[in-house]
Amino acid sequence: MMEAADFRSTKIPLNNGVGHIPALGFGTLVPDPATTITATRDALVAGFRQFDCAERYRNEPEVAQGLQAGLGIAGIARKDIFLATKLWNTNHRPERVEPAFEASRKRLQVDHLDLYLSHTPFAFQPGEEQDPRDHDGNVIYDTGITLLDTWRAMESLVDQGKCRAIGLGDVGLEDLEPIYDAARIKPAVIQVESHPYLPETELLEFCRKKGIVLLAFAPLGHGIRPGPLEDPVVLAVSKRVGKTPAQVLLAWAIQRGTALLTTPKTQAHAQENFDIAPLPQDAFDEINGIQTRERYNTVVKTGRPGFIPRGR
Repeated sequence: MMEAADFRSTKIPLNNGVGHIPALGFGTLVPDPATTITATRDALVAGFRQFDCAERYRNEPEVAQGLQAGLGIAGIARKDIFLATKLWNTNHRPERVEPAFEASRKRLQVDHLDLYLSHTPFAFQPGEEQDPRDHDGNVIYDTGITLLDTWRAMESLVDQGKCRAIGLGDVGLEDLEPIYDAARIKPAVIQVESHPYLPETELLEFCRKKGIVLLAFAPLGHGIRPGPLEDPVVLAVSKRVGKTPAQVLLAWAIQRGTALLTTPKTQAHAQENFDIAPLPQDAFDEINGIQTRERYNTVVKTGRPGFIPRGR
């Protein structure tokens, strides 16, 4: 079995040959600005080397501050971390993609990004309002643009050397397959919700065949209780292997070949989330056998009046 230190440092190759993505990633969806800075810093110091941001989160400047502080404490350089951010739905028009990218890059205070993702496959009415809604409160979609149009503009960012890889967020196979088939530069990463209650087995198998990294968000089931963290199988494995339920779930995600994003907000939780080790095969198989199925983030279905929390 792989040593714990090597397991924590697992890297997955990207299909365009430009490097690897660290499997264990820190997601920066942290509402409080001060906590964003300290949590980002503490994650880097704990050992995280993949950081996932988004213009939607409205905290890229704070992430930059946290990274700068953490880099100094850890004694490492920008080249030692993998930094990604995401294009928001109001910027799907091709002429808006590069300006949105450049705005994120400047807020993050870097000269390039390792990965740029479309946040979701849905295009909203373009403009500065992130949550465009009509007088009935329904999200206003932009029906004059396709995801492939947006993807073509993202490909140009790679051509210009602005980012090393591009990918898609919150997609199912029905969105991913046509983009993959038509793309000149293939998606390197897709970011979707995944955990034992939502293993996305078919999607993961497609990604394996095509060399796409499945980057799992909410690997702990968004921390919702009852949920994966309190599943009897996970609790039994946790007790048997001497790891917390969170550590068990994170190890399971990496062991099945995905990368992941977790968002510890304290130094203690950052250290806990990083201190993972491979599961024994029987424990891994038991978690694979969990039959409960639940999706916690309905963004892939969008819904009405929309999936975006108001007031953000």
